[in-house]
Amino acid sequence: MSPAAPRLPALLEALGQRAPRGMVLGLDRVREALAALGDPHADVAAVHVAGTNGKGSVCAMVESIARAAGLRTGLYTSPHLSRFAERIRVDGEPIDDAALERALSAALERVPAPLTFFEALTVAAFVAFRDAGVDLAIVEVGLGGRLDATNVLAAPLCTAITSIAFDHVALLGPTLADIAREKAGILKPGAPVVLGPLDPEADAAIEAAALAISAGPRLRVARAERGGSAGEIAVGRAGEIAVGRAEPSARATRVVGPGRPALEVELGLRGAHQAENAGVACGIAWQLAGRWPEVERALPAGLAAARWPGRLERIDAGAAQVLLDCAHNPHGARALAAWLDEEGPGAARTALVFGAMADKGWGEMLQTLAPRTQRRLYATPQGRAAAPLDALQAIAPGEPIGDPRAAVARAIEVAGPGGLVVVTGSIYLVGEVRSALLGIAPDPVVAL
Repeated sequence: MSPAAPRLPALLEALGQRAPRGMVLGLDRVREALAALGDPHADVAAVHVAGTNGKGSVCAMVESIARAAGLRTGLYTSPHLSRFAERIRVDGEPIDDAALERALSAALERVPAPLTFFEALTVAAFVAFRDAGVDLAIVEVGLGGRLDATNVLAAPLCTAITSIAFDHVALLGPTLADIAREKAGILKPGAPVVLGPLDPEADAAIEAAALAISAGPRLRVARAERGGSAGEIAVGRAGEIAVGRAEPSARATRVVGPGRPALEVELGLRGAHQAENAGVACGIAWQLAGRWPEVERALPAGLAAARWPGRLERIDAGAAQVLLDCAHNPHGARALAAWLDEEGPGAARTALVFGAMADKGWGEMLQTLAPRTQRRLYATPQGRAAAPLDALQAIAPGEPIGDPRAAVARAIEVAGPGGLVVVTGSIYLVGEVRSALLGIAPDPVVAL
């Protein structure tokens, strides 16, 4: 702990005590708190990003692009992998202890009513960004959009929805259209909108929401066909961003926007699905370029330099490589499976460490991933209730170990030299394993 932040341990403990309240959707408490602090969010130019999957990767790409353009950036994401401060970044780095202390002190002690855990961190982020004098804040929605605490942003420079899939249906609704309408709650009158590839049902719901409030203009990323080459995406149609491989055998991604020359870049983030996320990030950057022309020139460098821990992240564990991926729903598991099919060493040399939250689609996730691994080891993530180990075994035979660190140690042993250990199923599982492998002393796990 920094000597300049003697009160931080007590503040973090007070913050953690609010976690049992869970996620309480609504904006009134956050607006009241921000007003008491001088509305720090109103002083910050912002991009607002929602989506079932991909929103964190898009935020990381946009932040990297903006920083490569010379802007002072703020990045607010959730959850953290190891430290609370990871959620609030300035110029690509978690804020320091002194800045975190000031921001948390404001959010926890200078507001009229007690905030939830997530609300307090959201308020703290806006305080930190104002205090740091950021030029641009990239803000990731926590859950849904319409009633998420981040939706106090009244006039973002651009909004984006990366994807729509079934997740949090108890809160967001049972259909893709229901979920899309909740996420479309971040759209604002006159603010540009960038959409990732969406099913027609979700796209129609978002289009109706955009028309109702005069949001736009709208840019859509065309769904990439696996292996699509440059010849198939030579020119983007009006309102469309086309993405694909520069060449069928190349790693470089090609992005073509309306009226813009093709951009070819090898992305810093792994996985074929990141091409679509890059398309969304480019769409956002093109909107920002109207205010900061240097942002468009920084696209290649920013996309190449982007990093997002825990997303197809490799860590050398000596005898084997460990691949960490925060896939935590069926949509994410399919993206991971596609990477394993294309880049993995094969099922015989791959061991899976899997654990998931009980309220996620863990059965479908495991059915997707199990055939791609020869050995499976089941772990229990911290946080809220986890999927039962015996239920996981019933879907695909494996070793029920429980403790994530022990499961990884066993997986490294069975994968053997040159093998691959895939750790996935829960962001909290990945965070715990990553902290252990890298020797990071973690803050408490909070499943929010």
